[in-house]
Amino acid sequence: MNSNERSDVVGVILAAGKGTRIRPFSHTFPKPLLPVLDKPLMVWQIESMRAMGVKDITIVIGHLGHEIVTSLGDGSKLGVRLSYVEQESMLGIAHAVAQLERHVDRPFLLFLGDIFFETTNLDSMLEMFRQDGVSGVLAVKPEPDPEALRRNFTVAVGEDGFVSRVVEKPRHPSTNLKGCGLYLFDTTVFDAIRRTPRTALRDEYELTDAIQIFIENGYKLLPAPVVERDLNLSLPADLLDLNLHVMTSRGLDGFTAPGAIVGDGARLERCVVMDGAVVAAGAHLVECLALPGARVPGGEHRRTVFSQDQAVSC
Repeated sequence: MNSNERSDVVGVILAAGKGTRIRPFSHTFPKPLLPVLDKPLMVWQIESMRAMGVKDITIVIGHLGHEIVTSLGDGSKLGVRLSYVEQESMLGIAHAVAQLERHVDRPFLLFLGDIFFETTNLDSMLEMFRQDGVSGVLAVKPEPDPEALRRNFTVAVGEDGFVSRVVEKPRHPSTNLKGCGLYLFDTTVFDAIRRTPRTALRDEYELTDAIQIFIENGYKLLPAPVVERDLNLSLPADLLDLNLHVMTSRGLDGFTAPGAIVGDGARLERCVVMDGAVVAAGAHLVECLALPGARVPGGEHRRTVFSQDQAVSC
């Protein structure tokens, strides 16, 4: 890589959260390092950024942050340049973004590190952002499921085509356009973030509140329908379902890493077995996930995630 190579956009991945709902696996893995087939979730995101020409990437770390630094290093093996910023207190997404202000001097492409994105024409976000008068772009997708809208945030668009309002976890969604945890901002967004109050409900700084302040300050944001699927990694079942989904999307009926050991007579039906995992002889697994180094005992197991010392039924 040319050391003088510099994009007009940098990448940011938020990877500081504790992942309390995906325990026990978050005791040993930061959520963004949890594996999806043959690589960590975060690496899928880094590769998406690299494909867009974004090669300077800052990762906001917190819980088990040293594991992320140890795993990814300076990024040279992935063809990017990685740097790290620590979020010492877990006070919400806007607070995590605020830690970047002294380190980011250009527009930034922001990924939430616990979401697996399947996108189409992601480069169009850059094209939209470079239009005159545009200060931000929000990745969106039409969402027919009202419950999914209530779990995320909605994006309302005015007659001029710009985002007019964003609402976090609306009880009564007024639009079916869902925000997807993938953003592109000019550095002027930091002014709005500094003016963002803590929420009364969760006592955190919400990014949607900062975005609404940004809009009300007169800045223009465009919606970008570039997300076909966004799979949030919240619960152990999500980790299993995400691996099975990616396996199927690759046209595979099963995935066994080269470094895995499967005992004689073991039967695996739609399973993912990762590097270093050992499946006992005679075991029968149906839609199971064996994480790196897992030990899977004999017997029949369905929809179970195995780690080195845990087995969680999903």
